[in-house]
Amino acid sequence: MTTKELKTTLLNHCKDVVEKRFSKIKQTIAGIEESLAEESKSSAGDKHETGRAMLQIDRENAGKQLLEIEKLQQLVRKIDINSKSDYARLGSLVYTNQATYFISISIGAVVVGKTNYICVALNSPIGQLLSGKKKSDAFMFNEKEFKVKSVA
Repeated sequence: MTTKELKTTLLNHCKDVVEKRFSKIKQTIAGIEESLAEESKSSAGDKHETGRAMLQIDRENAGKQLLEIEKLQQLVRKIDINSKSDYARLGSLVYTNQATYFISISIGAVVVGKTNYICVALNSPIGQLLSGKKKSDAFMFNEKEFKVKSVA
C-alpha cells in the first residue's frame, strides 16, 4: 500500500467516525425534541415542569456535543494528505521507534493491514510534541524517548 493510499484509508476512517458521532447526536436530539413535545401535552404540575427542565438540560448538552462534532467535521475537511512535507503537521504520518501516528483527530488506534496507526489531534499532548518534528528528531513523552524515523 502506498503512503497516499494509507493516508486516504486513515482519513476515511476518521471521517466515518465523525459521521457516526454526528448521526448519533442528531438521533439523540430528535429523541429529546420528541420527548419535549410529549411533555408539552402533559400537564401534571411540578412533575411536568421538572421533566421539561431535565429535557431542556439534555437538549443543551446535546447541542454542545453537536457543535464539537461540527468542529471535528470542519477539521477533517481541512486535512490535506496530498501535500508533502519533511516535518510533522496536520495530515502527516509520523513513524517513530514507539508507534506510527497519523496527525488528524483523536480517535486512537486504527488497524490497517495488521499494522496499528494511532490517530491523534494536533492539539493533543502527543500531537503537540510531534508537531514540527523531522526525521531523526527526538522527544520525551510519558517518560519514554521517541525518535522520529520518518515523516510522510
